Amino acid sequence: MEEKLHSFLQSGLLERYLVGDTSIAENLEVEHLIDNHSEIAEAFEKLQENLEIVAKANAVEAPLGVLNKILESTKEAPKVVEMPRQKTPWYSIAASIAAFAFATWSFVLYQKNQALNNENNIVVDEIFDLRGDIDKNNSKLDALALQLEKLNNPDSKKYVLRGNERAKDLETVAYINPVDRTSMIDVVSLPKLSEDQYYQLRVELEDKMVSLGALEDYQRTLKPIPYMENALALSITIENRNGDISSEEQEVAEISLKDK
Repeated sequence: MEEKLHSFLQSGLLERYLVGDTSIAENLEVEHLIDNHSEIAEAFEKLQENLEIVAKANAVEAPLGVLNKILESTKEAPKVVEMPRQKTPWYSIAASIAAFAFATWSFVLYQKNQALNNENNIVVDEIFDLRGDIDKNNSKLDALALQLEKLNNPDSKKYVLRGNERAKDLETVAYINPVDRTSMIDVVSLPKLSEDQYYQLRVELEDKMVSLGALEDYQRTLKPIPYMENALALSITIENRNGDISSEEQEVAEISLKDK
C-alpha cells in the first residue's frame, strides 16, 4: 500500500486536482485518497499552502490613498428612508412557499448526493483493489513466462517418471538444464496415500542416494528442485512418516539421467 501511495504522490495527479485539471473519475479517486490516507491529506494541505504563497507573491498592491478614501466615505451619516407599511402581497407568500419547497428538495438532493458519494467511494476502493489484483496477476504471468522460457530452452532435457504396479497412475515430469544448472518438476498425477505415508523424490549419485524432499500435488504448477551435478538417476519412493526406513520395494518410479 505504501508503494502505491508513493506512486500516486509522484504521478502529479494531486497537483492537477488542485488546479482543476482532472476528470470526474480522477476527482473521485483523489478525494477518496485524501479522506482515507493521512499522507495524501498532508501532501494536499502542503500544496494548498504553497499555492497560497505563490498567489500572495504575485498579488498586485493597491494604489496609495485608496484605503483612506474608503474610510472617509464610511464616515458620512447614512440616510434613513422610512417605508410605508404595506400588507404582505400574495407573491411574497408564494415566494416563501417556493423557498420552503426548494429547501426541502435541496435536502433530498443532499441525501441522494451523500449516498452517491458513498457508492463512489466503494467503486474507488474496488478500483484500487483491482489494480492490486492486476499487479499480482502480472507478477504471476511474468513468473510463468520465465518458466516457459526455461522449458523452451534447447539445453533443457525432459524426463518422464511413470509409476510401477504400486502406483500405476503416477506421472511426473522433470526438466533439467545442465548449462544453467537448474531443475524443475511438474507433478502430472499423484495417487493418494494413507495419512502416515508420503512420496519422496530422490536422486542417485555415484556412491549414494540423496533425498530432494517430499513430492506433493502442486496442481500442475512447475516447482524448482535442487540441481545435482553428475546425477545418474531420479526415483520416487513411498516413505513412512513415522521414520521407518523404507525398502527397495517402496520405489514406485525411476528414470536414468544418462540416456539423453
